[in-house]
Amino acid sequence: MDALKKRILEDGKVLSGNVLKVDSFLNHRIDTEFVLEIGREFKKIFSDCEINKILTIEASGIAVSFATAQSFNFCPVVFAKKGAASNMGNDVYHASLYSYTRRADFEIYVSKSYLTKGDKVLIIDDFLANGEALNALIKICEQADCELVGCGVVIEKAMQKGGEMIREKGIRVEALARIYSMDAEKGIEFC
Repeated sequence: MDALKKRILEDGKVLSGNVLKVDSFLNHRIDTEFVLEIGREFKKIFSDCEINKILTIEASGIAVSFATAQSFNFCPVVFAKKGAASNMGNDVYHASLYSYTRRADFEIYVSKSYLTKGDKVLIIDDFLANGEALNALIKICEQADCELVGCGVVIEKAMQKGGEMIREKGIRVEALARIYSMDAEKGIEFC
């Protein structure tokens, strides 16, 4: 998606530790018009799929998932919660993951009443790097015995192995922008 690549180059900041900061438009301050455009782009890419639910993880994936759901006839968005909530009860799916940006382990939870056998699920997230979040969401789909139609990510750090690892499992992964390399001094190079 050329508009996304342009936006990353204009507004993104490369930080130490292989971190790309795009919080000025994607995951802290949200440019709603631009994120709706991202949602429409995911609809184009996955137009060959029947989807009745979108699954993401809190918090950064929620806005992009909501925008994408609008393009898929306002299908429900289910987001995995990081940590058990007192109002969820024990009837949940759960998986573990390590967050590189937060440098912490998490358990994620989805109520069994919101993701069920026979659902056709599209996973949406803002970033794909090591694949921890997507892998945890894939495990949730497996527990629910639903059909995972694919994974859509806004930005893939292709220099890290997450995307390759998930694709090797036979899972469709589509990224709107794939970064080959990034450096605070040298800038960003796309695939």
